[in-house]
Amino acid sequence: MTKTAPDILRIAVAQLNPTVGDVAGNLAKAREARADAARQGADLVLYTELFLAGYPPEDLVLKPSFLKACEKAAQDFANDTADGGPGVIIGTPLKRRSGTHNSVVFADGGKIIAERYKLDLPNYGEFDEKRVFQAGPELQGPVNFRGVRIGIPICEDIWGDIAVCETLAESGAEILLVPNGSPYYRAKIDVRHQIVIRQVIETGLPMIYANQLGGQDELIFDGASFAIGADKTLAFQMSQFEEAVDVTTWKRKEDSWVCSEGPMSKIPEREEADYRACMLGLRDYVNKNGFKNVVLGLSGGIDSAICAALAVDALGEERLRTVMMPYRYTSKDSLKDAEDCARALGCRYDIVPISEPVEGFKHALTQLFEGTQEGITEENLQSRARGTILMAISNKFGSMVVTTGNKSEMSVGYATLYGDMNGGFNPIKDLYKMQVYALSRWRNSHVPPGALGPSGEVIPKNIIDKAPSAELRENQTDQDSLPPYPVLDDILECLVENEMSVEDIVARGHDRATVTRVEHLLYIAEYKRRQAAPGVKITKKNFGRDRRYPITNRFRDRG
Repeated sequence: MTKTAPDILRIAVAQLNPTVGDVAGNLAKAREARADAARQGADLVLYTELFLAGYPPEDLVLKPSFLKACEKAAQDFANDTADGGPGVIIGTPLKRRSGTHNSVVFADGGKIIAERYKLDLPNYGEFDEKRVFQAGPELQGPVNFRGVRIGIPICEDIWGDIAVCETLAESGAEILLVPNGSPYYRAKIDVRHQIVIRQVIETGLPMIYANQLGGQDELIFDGASFAIGADKTLAFQMSQFEEAVDVTTWKRKEDSWVCSEGPMSKIPEREEADYRACMLGLRDYVNKNGFKNVVLGLSGGIDSAICAALAVDALGEERLRTVMMPYRYTSKDSLKDAEDCARALGCRYDIVPISEPVEGFKHALTQLFEGTQEGITEENLQSRARGTILMAISNKFGSMVVTTGNKSEMSVGYATLYGDMNGGFNPIKDLYKMQVYALSRWRNSHVPPGALGPSGEVIPKNIIDKAPSAELRENQTDQDSLPPYPVLDDILECLVENEMSVEDIVARGHDRATVTRVEHLLYIAEYKRRQAAPGVKITKKNFGRDRRYPITNRFRDRG
């Protein structure tokens, strides 16, 4: 440590994409980022929450061998700092006498100079840290790094009611550096900015917010790291959905630190952000789980078309196989639209008719079904035949099946178990039908950064314009059995995201009978959703981690 406090501090923010459980790989990524930061002249590198473990590690932290591997990686990384290069702040789980903690290790000069433990453990929505971690036993003060006193609250420590930041300021901190694992949902960046501004107002200190990047099962971490200066203005803004190691320059001016140099990236608008989140989630799920390629049923409808576009953008045309599986009710338009979509995307397109397997099923069941009328059971045989074919292709060629149901359908059970719900991952699981249309139109006029797909119209206009249909019977449309999607989506958003009462939804102008029917459909479809593939979280409340309703449930809101 220098005797004289510096007037300039160069802090690198490592906005990276770790993989849960890949401790060696995460350490290698951290080392590469530190070397990059050193070349840029950084004094200190700030990594994200639980970086060495990957976030969230869930029950992995209950495994002693995993904790030992993480701690060894942290010590090895600390040893690296003996080279005289940048110091590091890196997240890792640590087991101590006081319990297993969500922690950061601060290393410089070849040794660990401090450990800090998260105090406020989130236990809501997608978070359940109290299940596997213990809160830090007490708030520890700022760390003296080369003459600068740095406070290190960890993620939720700046969101909750515990006065962590105020206490750090009172203990002499000059600047606050916050490692985060903050998942994406629509407009989340504005929420983060407001949280940090609130802490800056209360402490008078500048705050750097470093956020993880990448997909982890259903969660998407969008990066978008930033800082708010002591004057409550945006000091720098890193990119969203992109890995980066950016060095920011901070200068001491009177009694405060001011950012004089740093990135100021543009943040994507709503449709672009949602599309890139879905693309990143699909790419990371496929790549991190070791799948070489994917397959999906291309029906000529909007949902499978946007999933195909997302797959090509995320993985490349050579890694997607699409399969059209026509039956007697498949229209000529659907056959043409599916082929046009595959041709526009440049991916493989196969046709596998399902007449023989469907008729075979019907024949096998003739005696059992004698005296009954044909209906939804026979319709579902079509969907289940298609699901079986896709799973056979998956088994034969090692391709992961991409399932394509949107949130509107999943909400009301408009999907067939062991049929169109078959698959390993669903990139549009948390998008309502009207949002699927909006993103499709956006993609036809934009190519998102990092996308591997072509420019131009990749989802044929006819797919967007025509009435949606499962085509399981003659002249069928979705609106035969469901309210118009603009109506349905608004009711569902009220019920799911906002937990509104039937009375309040009716007060918005909706028909009471329609609202009560949609509520009933939502509840009785819970058993299907429990068996659905994971998918990208886009809204504040997705099915799965955020919304955990009982399957057996007789409650209905009747005012």
